[in-house]
Amino acid sequence: MVVIINRIGTRLLKVSEYPLFIKQTLEIGSKYDVDALHLKKSFNRLNDCLPAVEKIRAQESKSEHSKSLQESDEERDAILRAIINQAVNYSAINIANIKTNVEILNRFLDKHGRDIATDTYNAETKRIDDLLDDYENNTVVKDAVLALNMAFLFDQLKIINTEFAKTFMLRTEEAATTEKVETIKIRTETDKALTIFFNGIEFLSTEYDNLDYTALAKELNDLLGYYKTLLKARNTRRIHGKETDETENISGE
Repeated sequence: MVVIINRIGTRLLKVSEYPLFIKQTLEIGSKYDVDALHLKKSFNRLNDCLPAVEKIRAQESKSEHSKSLQESDEERDAILRAIINQAVNYSAINIANIKTNVEILNRFLDKHGRDIATDTYNAETKRIDDLLDDYENNTVVKDAVLALNMAFLFDQLKIINTEFAKTFMLRTEEAATTEKVETIKIRTETDKALTIFFNGIEFLSTEYDNLDYTALAKELNDLLGYYKTLLKARNTRRIHGKETDETENISGE
């Protein structure tokens, strides 16, 4: 029975989606006797692309750490600004019972510098650690901050700075072990192998009446249908301005 594989524009799949799609395609193919179906050569060619495709996934993981670092850095900068701005606001208020605490806080901030958020990643992490260590060990400053109802800001700053340091270490470790890969080249070669595999299924289904390609084609079309729906929904969101996550496709657009 003649079968048709319903193709999709794989170039529109995100970098994080493409390796999974190829792996799922291979998993479906491996369930069938590709040798008996005369698909062994084209299937193996596609399978040979998998190690390189997996490198794309590893590189994407490193990119995810970079995004997480940026978000954490922006959050800790916002907290630092909130602490400094609150100190300025309190200084403008002439209330006797908070004056001493405000002066203590201002001296503390002047000691550590109000430009911490402008420093480099590592330098900022170190300066925040120093500030927090001083804060934790200085009961006068800690009591002043508590009296001004600002302790939650220092607590949150510690959480975010610790999270940032851990993520930075993960990214550094992965950078040392993750090979730089040419994503576009890998995807182009893999797409060629994918096309040959799909073409082989369609052509051979017309050549061998005694072999059944329908079950294989159905599973592949179900998978392709899922990704087609995914891409269609993404395009709809983009048209309506609701797609905020930029598609990282093969063209780099």
